[in-house]
Amino acid sequence: MSRLVMKFGGTSVANIERIRNVARHVKREVDAGHEVAVVVSAMSGKTNELVAWCTEASPMHDAREYDAVVASGEQVTSGLLAIVLQSMGIQARSWQGWQIPIKTSDAHASARIEDIDGSEIIKRFQDRKEVAVIAGFQGIDPRTNRITTLGRGGSDTSAVAIAAAVKADRCDIYTDVDGVYTTDPRIVPRARRLEKIAFEEMLEMASLGAKVMQVRSIELAMVHRVRVFVRSSFDKPEDIDPMSNHPPGTLICDEEEIVEQQVVTGIAYSKDEAQISIRRVQDKPGVAAAIFGPLAESNINVDMIVQNVSEDGLTTDITFTVPAADYQRACDILEKARPAVGYDKLDGANDVAKVSVIGIGMRSHAGVAAKAFRALADRGINIRAISTSEIKFSLLIDADAAELAVRRLHSLYGLDK
Repeated sequence: MSRLVMKFGGTSVANIERIRNVARHVKREVDAGHEVAVVVSAMSGKTNELVAWCTEASPMHDAREYDAVVASGEQVTSGLLAIVLQSMGIQARSWQGWQIPIKTSDAHASARIEDIDGSEIIKRFQDRKEVAVIAGFQGIDPRTNRITTLGRGGSDTSAVAIAAAVKADRCDIYTDVDGVYTTDPRIVPRARRLEKIAFEEMLEMASLGAKVMQVRSIELAMVHRVRVFVRSSFDKPEDIDPMSNHPPGTLICDEEEIVEQQVVTGIAYSKDEAQISIRRVQDKPGVAAAIFGPLAESNINVDMIVQNVSEDGLTTDITFTVPAADYQRACDILEKARPAVGYDKLDGANDVAKVSVIGIGMRSHAGVAAKAFRALADRGINIRAISTSEIKFSLLIDADAAELAVRRLHSLYGLDK
């Protein structure tokens, strides 16, 4: 017998019929003898509707009341799923974040989980064989007793945190895809579903453009060593053997569990990038702080920093990327900082894309990036900037070459096979 946390996203609970389908997935695991907690998102589109209502009521609304409104979407779903499970003869009850409680920081609309007491849920597993149906995306600030929400994608984070709190054997993330692929199948039809992927690789893929899971949930899973299984909620519940060691999906786990490690595991890409270049900056201490300090204070994430020092050693060019949505705001901030920085010119482009090659096998193999440079050069694709880490490298290229680059690199590293 295992203890499972099952998480279902908005498309999986979009209407009553889909909620019944979710309930059949839950019943399959309960009938197999597993102890089950279910974490649910709001019904598809509901959170957007609630956010729009808040904005319509007042564009400058109180963030605490905003959380009270938008958290209601998950409350509805958890209650409906509990009702359907009860109608199937399964002992179940709904839980809101404050009832468990899921204690968070006071950053309304983007709170972080600080502590979860899973003792009552565990007790009900043991005493009543009761399924806990938990509203994701929400918690409570213990200092004010106000409802908080965790930001978009927060239900994934809720599920992983609850799995850690109740010491679950696995956290199953049910979504509208059947696992994690080597790259986006819409671009590369021969992309393969991965059976296993290491926490570190999944974290890189999620942060670099893969939309399967939220970054914070992967960070949490890695810290607490929660095995996460990404699978489709649209597979017929009755067609899945709950005792199988290899159900369809992708397991995110410690790299020690992966017997055969590929040099490259996947290719991620993001077109939501913008490039900023600051020309002829004085090459002296404190300049970088004057550039990146104001951006950090405005919560603008900076990536792929490249610095070129001039021949005379007196000036330098600094190029970096920011999210495309923050491009204009970043330019405005840098214009205001111009007296402190002392640059000659500010250039920018938002028609760029970031393509990233990821794999824990890179730690022990040389020349992986060099192969990519040669392959892209052969296709006439210019590389604007490069950044590297132990298990990935990212290339900034023109946006109109992104799909060609992804297909070429996917084939280059044998991911088609």
